[in-house]
Amino acid sequence: MSKIKKSKWFIIVNPKANGGRMGKQWDNIQQFLTDNNINFFDKKTTHKNHATELAKEAIKNGFRKIIAVGGDGTGNEVANGILQQTIIHSSEVTFALLPVGTGNDWIKTHKIPKHLTSWIEVLKKEKTTFQDAGLINCISNEKKLERYFINVAGMAYDAFGVQLSEGKNWYFPKIQYLLHAIRGLFKYKIHRAKLIFDEKEVVDFFYIINVGICKYSGGGMQLVPHAIPDDGQFALTFARKLSKLAVILNSYRFYNASLLEHSKVEGFFTKKIRVETMDDEPTGVEVDGEYIGETPVEFSILPKALKILIP
Repeated sequence: MSKIKKSKWFIIVNPKANGGRMGKQWDNIQQFLTDNNINFFDKKTTHKNHATELAKEAIKNGFRKIIAVGGDGTGNEVANGILQQTIIHSSEVTFALLPVGTGNDWIKTHKIPKHLTSWIEVLKKEKTTFQDAGLINCISNEKKLERYFINVAGMAYDAFGVQLSEGKNWYFPKIQYLLHAIRGLFKYKIHRAKLIFDEKEVVDFFYIINVGICKYSGGGMQLVPHAIPDDGQFALTFARKLSKLAVILNSYRFYNASLLEHSKVEGFFTKKIRVETMDDEPTGVEVDGEYIGETPVEFSILPKALKILIP
């Protein structure tokens, strides 16, 4: 195996990131990397899930350090390539994210800088740690789907909100995500589901069900404020039926880590979760900001499966 490839970064660039601006900005970033003596090879994505294919191809060709250039969705695709391939254990590949997306939520837990100059310094030091990954099995277009995630998965209204926001570009994500979520309340019909974890069964109308490895989603919301990325278990949050007014009045809790203090919101730690449909309408699910399918859904934890670059 080539030592050169093992030491070189394979960079996967999503030119549609940041509202399509990354396609124009990449040449300048590429030059900045070269000026800072970063040894790399880069490829651009051309279609959905292409980043997953490119990550698998890179590992097959001997690369062991991969950078995703984009947002949380691009990071998810690259992480899926690392976790899906069977050539080596996923923990032998270093994953890094150059955050040029809209929400940039995954980096918040790890305090990875967004500014390119600061980020380059992190890259040069090559300090790494390990975090957990989640494996989800669900139904997508009437077929079984298996997908990994590295940040937060959401069901019920959270997944509905992601569907509504597909294709939108946020210039002020924290404010726009919140306003979008509140507007969507008046279109959403709450469904009943069965939630199973740790030999517990909860059957109710759920406003949200969130499964977290890291803390932040939705442009800085903390729907799983108790999440710890390397403890070998999920942080589970669920909210039972709430009035629209109650959601609006408590929206500040999404950001100040006090969500679990509300009487109709509960939080747990668990390693396996199953969610089943209990009425005519299935419950949707999103992972790392991408809508992927619906119930029945199962979540399994993969302890310290991903090696990541951190400050």
